[in-house]
Amino acid sequence: MKTCDDLPFASSGNGAISSSGNLMPARVLNVPGQNLRLQDRLVGLYSENIVAKILRTATQGLFHNDPPTSYPETVPQSGPSEGQYQSREVDFWTSGFFPGSIYSLLERAIKYPQSLNINEAIELSSLQQQLQQVGSSWSEPLHIQARRTDSHDLGFMIMPSMRPRWEMFHDTGALETIITAAESLYSRFDSRVQAIRSWDDLDWLTGVNISSMTDDFLVIIDSMCNMDLLFYAAAQSSNKNLADAAIKHSRTLLKSHLRVETATRVGYSGTLYSTAHLVNFFPETGIIKGTHTAQGYDKVSTWSRGQAWAILGYAQAYQWSGHAEFLDAACGLAEYFLLRLENAPECVEFKVPGVEGGVCGRYVPLWDFDAPIENPQCPLRDSSAGIVAANGMVVLSQALNGQGNHISAARYLEAALMIVQDALDFALAKEKSYMAVGMDGALEVLDSEPGERFDSILKNATVCNNPASFEKSRTWDHGLVYGDYYLIEFGTRLLRLGII
Repeated sequence: MKTCDDLPFASSGNGAISSSGNLMPARVLNVPGQNLRLQDRLVGLYSENIVAKILRTATQGLFHNDPPTSYPETVPQSGPSEGQYQSREVDFWTSGFFPGSIYSLLERAIKYPQSLNINEAIELSSLQQQLQQVGSSWSEPLHIQARRTDSHDLGFMIMPSMRPRWEMFHDTGALETIITAAESLYSRFDSRVQAIRSWDDLDWLTGVNISSMTDDFLVIIDSMCNMDLLFYAAAQSSNKNLADAAIKHSRTLLKSHLRVETATRVGYSGTLYSTAHLVNFFPETGIIKGTHTAQGYDKVSTWSRGQAWAILGYAQAYQWSGHAEFLDAACGLAEYFLLRLENAPECVEFKVPGVEGGVCGRYVPLWDFDAPIENPQCPLRDSSAGIVAANGMVVLSQALNGQGNHISAARYLEAALMIVQDALDFALAKEKSYMAVGMDGALEVLDSEPGERFDSILKNATVCNNPASFEKSRTWDHGLVYGDYYLIEFGTRLLRLGII
């Protein structure tokens, strides 16, 4: 039985959906007369705490690890390593997210310095210089990863740091790495399946061992987010084959991974879609051989982060290609995600201390929308799923605005803001940090409460809780590097759009 980790809330049964069925921010809805400004709703998103935590991990993580061979991944919420980043090797699929967080903050420091909300004692130029230095240190070892042809995760590994290096600093080496990575990813495209192979094997589930490269062709829904690498590199290099492969892959997954749902949601007349996580094809024919899940609860359930990857991936695919079928998919995926948040059991909500009638937690997704709730006092979540989905909804909102469909654009933007606001209310680590100028004039990071340290920004993430997964692969209730990356990137997206 899982238990809550120091959540300062008591369970509530209050609803968080308006009588019209429209999504509303939980605090705004449940506190009569309260009308929070956007900056107040997202105050934790633009705080010195975020900059301080990333800077400390970036600096201290280079001790005895320079150049880096291991990269931050998870922060346990309990046990002997509680509060401390646990690392994975440089060739692990998550290695690109931490340097991506650094560069997203560096973009803020250069273009939107007022958004950092740092104390007056900190010189902006010193902070910019230090972020650029550690960003370079953490991203340089990723260049060589671009040559790999044994992974589909090159978009996750390369784009978060190399794209800003190219766009902000005109770093031609970063652009070359992006193009090299895209060509490596393209090498995994199979014209018979009309898709890019995700994994070469699957061997960590009880009763499932898929290991033949000739008899099996594994594709996961997460792969949709790596199509951005192909589209971007095609635009930068005029290699049309890269974009063509991304379009064909996206079309294949429309049929193989998206499931039509009969449910409806107020205010939307289109089709709603859930997602399968993993599909195995016959390589010779492209016919589906079997459907599985590697990280969700069951092959017929909806793993919440898989649904989030699909929202973001299809929103990006439409933004690049303009194909209406991808827009329909992104909208239908987002609507189903939001419907499942709205229809989650009442035990997902917690009272907000000191705010009469205020609740939070409804829009922090359960780790799998269909998994049984083992502990109603503290249902298992995946905060990263909500944050990824919120990024996808901002991209979707931007695309709809470009079409002139401002009503739908506002619908998804508000939903994204609500999800992130609720994540900040519910999952933001109470252990905060701040920056100070040391005796030698260098920046240092201190804990707001001495001895109270938690390295990541958000808690309550779940990498995998598949009951068939080997125990070593199951991790839950922790901070997670890509949850933090997408949280930071969400804030930077709003700045780019002039919303904040």
